[in-house]
Amino acid sequence: MPGKNQTVISRFILLGLPIPPEHQHLFYALFLAMYLTTVLGNLVIIVLIHLDSHLHTPMYLFLSNLSFTDLCFSTVTMPNFLQNMQSQVSSIPYAGCLAQMYFFLFFGDVESLLLVAMAYDRYVAICFPLHYTRIMSPNLCVSMVLLSWALTTLYAMLHTLLLTRLSFCKNNVIPHFFCDLSALLKLACSDIHINELMIMIIGALVVILPFLLIIVSYAHIVSSILKVPSTRGIHKVFSTCGSHLSVVSLFYGTVIGLYLCPSANNSTVKDTVMSMMYTVVTPMLNPFIYSLRNRDMKEALKRVLQKKIKLSSNYGNYISDVFIK
Repeated sequence: MPGKNQTVISRFILLGLPIPPEHQHLFYALFLAMYLTTVLGNLVIIVLIHLDSHLHTPMYLFLSNLSFTDLCFSTVTMPNFLQNMQSQVSSIPYAGCLAQMYFFLFFGDVESLLLVAMAYDRYVAICFPLHYTRIMSPNLCVSMVLLSWALTTLYAMLHTLLLTRLSFCKNNVIPHFFCDLSALLKLACSDIHINELMIMIIGALVVILPFLLIIVSYAHIVSSILKVPSTRGIHKVFSTCGSHLSVVSLFYGTVIGLYLCPSANNSTVKDTVMSMMYTVVTPMLNPFIYSLRNRDMKEALKRVLQKKIKLSSNYGNYISDVFIK
C-alpha cells in the first residue's frame, strides 16, 4: 500500500513515439497502412485455411493459429496507439494499462511457442518424411496448440498479478506507445526485485529456450538437405529456412535484447523503436513470409475464388430462369 506521502496513480500518460509535429500525419498514415495490412493479410490466411480442405494439415493448423495470434497481438497496441496520435492527451486508465500488458504478454508468448511448433513440424517433414503422418498426428498438433495457449495464460497472469502488488507514486508518464512491462517497472516506487527475477527465469523458458529449439530444428533441416550435394538442394535450404529464420531472428532478437539483455544507458527511444519492430513489423511480415509466398496458399486462393465465381454464376442463372418463367 502506498504511504501517506505517495499518490495513488489512476491513469498513465503514454508519450508514444518521438515524432516531430510536422510529420505526425505522415507517420499516422504509415502506421495505419501497416496495421490494415496486418489485419487483411492475417485474415486472408485464416479464411483460406478454413475454407480449403487441402490446407487442413498440421503446418496450416499452426499457421492459422499464428495468423490469429499476430492479428490479436497487433490489435492489443495499434488501435490505441493510432488513437493517441490523433488526440491531445494520450492517457490510459490503470486497469486498462494492466489489461493491455496482460494481453500483450499473452499473445506475444503464444507466438513464441507457435514458432517452435512450426519449426518442429518442418523438421519432421524434411528429416523424417516417411514418418511425418504418424508423428504429427492430429492429437499431437492440437495438444501443442492448446499447451501454447495454456502456458502463456499462466505466464501473462503471473506478471500481471506481480505488478498489482507494486505501488506507483507521482510519476505516471510512460515513455512508450503502450503499457510495456519494463517501462511500468521503472515507474514503480516499491521493490521490483521479484518482478525482475521472474522476467529472467520465466523469460528464459518462454523466449530463449524456444529460440534455441528453433535454431536446432533448422540446423537439422539444413544438415539433412545438404546431404544431397546439389544446387537444387542448396536452393531448397535457403527457400525453406532463410525467410523463416529472418523473421524469427527479428522477433526473438528484439525481445531478448529488450527484456533479457537491456541496454546499460536505458535509451527509451531505442527501446521504443525495437518494440515497434516486433509488435508492428513482424506481424505484418509474417503473412508474406510464411503463407502468401507459399504455392499451396496461392492455389488455395485460386480454388476459393473460382468456387465463389461459380456459385455467383449459378445463382445468376437461377435468378434469370425464375424471371423468364
